[in-house]
Amino acid sequence: MKKLGLIGYPLGHSFSKKYFSDKFIRKGISGYEYDTYPLTSITELTALIERVPELVGLNVTIPYKELVTGYLHEKSAVVKKTGACNCISIENGKLIGHNTDVIGFEQSLLNSFPNLPNKALVFGTGGAAKAVEYVLRKLSIEYKLVSRKPGVHQYSYEQVSSEVIKDTKLLINTTPTGMAPHITEAPQIPYENIGPSHCLFDLIYNPERTLFLQKGEQQGATVQNGMEMLVLQAEESWKIWSAASGNSH
Repeated sequence: MKKLGLIGYPLGHSFSKKYFSDKFIRKGISGYEYDTYPLTSITELTALIERVPELVGLNVTIPYKELVTGYLHEKSAVVKKTGACNCISIENGKLIGHNTDVIGFEQSLLNSFPNLPNKALVFGTGGAAKAVEYVLRKLSIEYKLVSRKPGVHQYSYEQVSSEVIKDTKLLINTTPTGMAPHITEAPQIPYENIGPSHCLFDLIYNPERTLFLQKGEQQGATVQNGMEMLVLQAEESWKIWSAASGNSH
């Protein structure tokens, strides 16, 4: 039995396990099992690989998308560029890193907003933000990061003024703010300055409508959650793993 799985911490509600288990049944794919492997520290990865020799692939989630790159034997061009990895293929004992978030985000962004604005704010600076930045650069969309602390290339939340919101029509949340069970939280920005020409994308998929998206919708903005991106990156991960092990489904 070939094993696939998800590493991260905590892994209370894993989309991936149910998604892949259902997929294997639906498509009649045998010989694969998908499980969750919560790691309290990324240093536990080596022991996991040794303990479960049947592992042929892993997805990587918060908080290890950047830290895991130090454990890879090979990196795709996108992982080298972004410094973030959310998909690992294990071949002959080698850990080969990929970033399928990039494909998932780009396709979902283009599907969701046909009139894509040319300026964006990206809330958060973690591993998921790295994939978002990569796509925005590829699409020639000017962007600024927003974090708790200001920096040369980023605003603090306090610096996101009414003028900044009026001037920036694409708002992307890459942080866990608003994720279940903390559904009453949202990035602290002046939502009253959002209008019908704004597009809000939240990488969170649970709840389906975060407070961030609800507040945008109330102002007439077009909104999209992270579910489509998640499905697209999962399918891309499966392509990588199945190609490596000669499975054509």
